[in-house]
Amino acid sequence: MSGVASTLAKKRALAAGFGTNSNAIRYLNQNFEALRAQCLSSGKLFCDPTFPAEPESLGFNELGRNSSKTRGVTWKRPTELVSKPEFIVGGATRTDICQGALGDCWLLAAIASLTMNEFVMARVVPTDQGFGDNYAGIFHFQFWQFGEWVDVVIDDRLPVKDGQLLFVHSAEGREFWSALLEKAYAKANGCYEALSGGSTTEGFEDFTGGIAENYDLNRPPSNLFQIIKKALEAGALLGCSIDVSSLAADSEAVTRQKLVKGHAYSLTGAVEVNYRGRQEKLVRMRNPWGQVEWTGAWSDGSSEWSHVQGDCPHANSEDGEFWMSFSDFQRHYSRIEVCTLTPDTIEDDSVKHWSVSKFDGTWRRGSTAGGCRNHPC
Repeated sequence: MSGVASTLAKKRALAAGFGTNSNAIRYLNQNFEALRAQCLSSGKLFCDPTFPAEPESLGFNELGRNSSKTRGVTWKRPTELVSKPEFIVGGATRTDICQGALGDCWLLAAIASLTMNEFVMARVVPTDQGFGDNYAGIFHFQFWQFGEWVDVVIDDRLPVKDGQLLFVHSAEGREFWSALLEKAYAKANGCYEALSGGSTTEGFEDFTGGIAENYDLNRPPSNLFQIIKKALEAGALLGCSIDVSSLAADSEAVTRQKLVKGHAYSLTGAVEVNYRGRQEKLVRMRNPWGQVEWTGAWSDGSSEWSHVQGDCPHANSEDGEFWMSFSDFQRHYSRIEVCTLTPDTIEDDSVKHWSVSKFDGTWRRGSTAGGCRNHPC
C-alpha cells in the first residue's frame, strides 16, 4: 500500500472508531472472543502459538535458553498451581503486586498506581474474564501503543520455578491478574527480559494514553506538595525514584533507612495531619517488592503517629507501603513522574475540563527520531 493510501486507510479506521479502548486493535490479529469460543466448543484450553511456553518467550541473555536463572523453569496454569484460582480477589489493589525475579520494578510501580483508579484499571484489565464457567485458559489486556489501544491475547501458562511463580505475583496466593497482566505486557514487548529496566513513565503512558512529566527534586517548584495532592485527586498516576551513582553496585542498594536506590516506587498518597499542634505534610509510597520499607520518621510503628490529632492515615503492616514526611521525601528522593490522564479517561464532572490534540506522523532519522534516555542519539 502506498504512503497516501496507507494514510487514508488509517484515517478511515480512526473515523470508524478503531483503536479506541472500546474498539481496540487486535494485536497479531487475535480475536479474544472468537478464540475463547473455539476453545470452549472444543473443550481444549488455549495455547498461544504467538507467545509459546518456550525459552524464547523468557528472554535472550540473562533469561536466555542456557541461563542459570531459567534452568528448571516450567510453565503452569493457575489451575495447576492452586485448587481454586481467582482472577481478582476482593478488588484489585496495590498490595496485589509483588516483584519476582525480573528487574521490572518500574512496570510494577505503574501497575500499583493503576489500581487506585478503578475506571482506568478496567480499561487495561477487562472484566469479561476469569476462572469461572467461561474459563478456557485465555485472557486479554489492553495497552496504549503509538496512539491506539491494542488488545493483547495470552494463554495462562506462567513461568514457574521451584513450585513458585518466577515473576510478579500477588500476596494473595490464589490471585493471578497481576501475573497475567505482566505476561501480556511481555508479549507486547517481545519477551519477559525486554521488561528488565525502564521508566515508570513508560508504563503510565501505556496504561492510560496519558501525558507524563518529570519533576527534579533537586530543583522542585515551590508548590510541589499541592501539585502532588491535586494530581492524585484528579486520578493521575505517580511514581518516584532515587538516582544512583555511576557505580553499577549502587543500583538497588538499600540505604541505612531501608530506601532502595535506582528503584521505582509508586507514590500513592499525600495528606496533611495535625501533629503536635502544627500541620505536617506526609506522602505515602509503595515498594513493589512488597517489603523493605522506610524506617525513619513516620514509618510503620514510629512514635510520631501517637501525637497525631484527628484523622490518622497510619497503617502498620509489612506490605511495602509506608509514609514519610514530605521534607524527608524531598531530601531522599531524586525525581517524581506524573502521568496526567487524557480527557476521555476522566469520568468525574467535577474535574476541570481540558482538551488534547493528537497528530499522527513518522519518526525520521536525523530529524525527529531519537533514542531512549540512555542513548538519546
